[in-house]
Amino acid sequence: MEDKLFYTVVSTSVIIALIIMFFVISVIRYHRRYIRLQKDMIRAEITMQELERKRIANDLHDSLGPLLSSVKLYMQSIENISADNRALLNIANSHIDETITGLRQISYNLSPESLSRNGLVKAIEEYLFRINSSKVIEIDFDAKKDIKLPENIEIHLFRIIQEVVNNTMKHAQATSLRLIIAVVGNQVTVMSIDNGIGFNPNEMGKMARGLGLSSIRSRCEILNASLTITSAIDQGCNYVIKVPLS
Repeated sequence: MEDKLFYTVVSTSVIIALIIMFFVISVIRYHRRYIRLQKDMIRAEITMQELERKRIANDLHDSLGPLLSSVKLYMQSIENISADNRALLNIANSHIDETITGLRQISYNLSPESLSRNGLVKAIEEYLFRINSSKVIEIDFDAKKDIKLPENIEIHLFRIIQEVVNNTMKHAQATSLRLIIAVVGNQVTVMSIDNGIGFNPNEMGKMARGLGLSSIRSRCEILNASLTITSAIDQGCNYVIKVPLS
């Protein structure tokens, strides 16, 4: 009788253990599938954003740019006008020049041709040259010229660096920023160090939306990259992104 009870208890325990194990495995599989689907959705959304950015950049470059240039040529061809009107015409020409320059900058930010043509390092150099020329902030960039990465990694890293630079200029009140890209073995590391006002790391969750961190984190997830942000009040802010290449 006792043996029968013992076997019944053991059998029941084994069945319960198997049910629990099956449940745990199912939950783990569901969680992995959910994460995979989430990544696929983020990847698809970002891909659509890049395509839309490219389309808008092409429209600006191919349509509005030539149109403004044509308007400027027509205005320059106007003759026999008074000195006052000529002065107004010169001012209008100056505004058109500024608009054309602004369109080129917007078009470049939306879809930098240099990225596909010359690679990540050259594209970042051109992007930072434009910013340094404005004298708003001094940005030092350190990377080997011969760095060549897969196209999908380059576009995501370029967008991440754009976001980091924008965050620094908008929120950090920094006068200098240092960017580093290094490839060691099967890993590429991107570092950003600024001398801005920093922030309380305990408030990072509240500030994430304002700092545009969701975009950076989404792209890091797609690349299976790690993202570390360190900061303190009056101590600047550091970003470290590590992307596996294997």
